[in-house]
Amino acid sequence: MKIHSMGVRAVIAMTLLLSLAASEEETAKGSVKFKGGNFTMTCPVYGKWYRRSAQVGDGEEHDSLELNYNSDTKGLYKCVYKDNEEDKEYYFYVKGKACANCIELEAAPLALAITVDMAGTIILMMIIYKCTKKKSSAGSTQASKAPARAGGRAPPVPSPDYEALNPHTRSQDPYAIVSRTG
Repeated sequence: MKIHSMGVRAVIAMTLLLSLAASEEETAKGSVKFKGGNFTMTCPVYGKWYRRSAQVGDGEEHDSLELNYNSDTKGLYKCVYKDNEEDKEYYFYVKGKACANCIELEAAPLALAITVDMAGTIILMMIIYKCTKKKSSAGSTQASKAPARAGGRAPPVPSPDYEALNPHTRSQDPYAIVSRTG
């Protein structure tokens, strides 16, 4: 029963991870992505970039704009582009956490690592189950008994050579003293 519930969990985890990867591809239309200490805004078409009515960048039309992220660069941006001779605006609000030495975790390698780990665990569990499964045969078997000793005698009664130790001749070392507790 545990293998079945683990399989259900694996399917749910894979579905969630793959939907995350698919949603990242769909947002490529207009997006803000952080990488290291920078962020990149991508406009659906070529346009001019503005922040608080002030032009940002070199004044040329670009489909993306990359800036260094800090407290001065976060906020509202817009990309102004022409569509059928009409000015249209695409807005971005940038606020996040960025650091120069951070490593970005991608969904695809993480999903692959989880899948390989779960597959390996399931295979190992199946091998252990097969090796430790109780093997039963068609007929009932009786436990084999060791052959009885013929002509054996019980050990002799303790010899009078073994007597109780004399308290006066015993050692006074710490481990030679018997302490009774309880």
